[in-house]
Amino acid sequence: MDVTFTADGITLAGDLQRAGDKAVVLTGPFTGVKKQVAGTYAKRLNDAGLTTLAFDHRGFGESGGRRAHEDSQGKLADLRAAVGLLGEYTDRIGIVGVCLGGGYALRAAATDPRIGAVAGIAGAYNSPARFSAGDPDGYRQAIRSFIERYDEELPAVAPDGGPAAMGGAEPYAYYGTSRSAAEHWENRVTYGSLHSLMTFDALGAAPLLAATPLLIVHGRTDDYCSPELAEAAYQQATGPKEIRWLDAEQHIDLYDNEPFVTEAADAAAEFLHRHL
Repeated sequence: MDVTFTADGITLAGDLQRAGDKAVVLTGPFTGVKKQVAGTYAKRLNDAGLTTLAFDHRGFGESGGRRAHEDSQGKLADLRAAVGLLGEYTDRIGIVGVCLGGGYALRAAATDPRIGAVAGIAGAYNSPARFSAGDPDGYRQAIRSFIERYDEELPAVAPDGGPAAMGGAEPYAYYGTSRSAAEHWENRVTYGSLHSLMTFDALGAAPLLAATPLLIVHGRTDDYCSPELAEAAYQQATGPKEIRWLDAEQHIDLYDNEPFVTEAADAAAEFLHRHL
């Protein structure tokens, strides 16, 4: 059912599907909306007997807030509010993040003890320290350029190698085609969003999970969300943890391609039922 809730006074639009006393909030890829990847996994987990909440983060889809702008701290506030909504029904709450959402899920679980288990699927475990390693001056010049153009926009994806926040043929193969068709998705994002991505530390949250169980599901080949960072997140987590490697050839295989979506969703459902 359609629901709305608020974070920092911003109205967020969600899809809540009830199924028992174990509940999961989902957060998806960069620029994604609830009718895309997050919704795909929400349906699979709901079919597996979990209550699910997929929603549009601030600035995207049907939610309020500054349009087409990635706000890292704001998205974490959105997730706290989503957990609060699920807390009206149960105290057995987990979080699942896909792509960029995997990093947000990890950080959210590390900073919100109400979250009892976390799963990252094809997750982006961003690490500014690693991004800047070897070329700190280049890293600082990149984030300077994003600040200088902070409020300007560029396409999220573009064909034929055109300028885009998510460059290359692979993101366009999903977002630029009918594969991602969703009424409220927009092909635009601010340069400030790129600053947010490049400065958000997801990997550093792994040691802060304490005893919170962590599942990482990741493709062995992934040119957009580093398998090495996925392994690092797993190694640095301090509680019960599992990692599943899938033989996917592309990052977006875990968005909508079989058998990878089924393998990832089944692993997450089994893990969450066991730990919540």
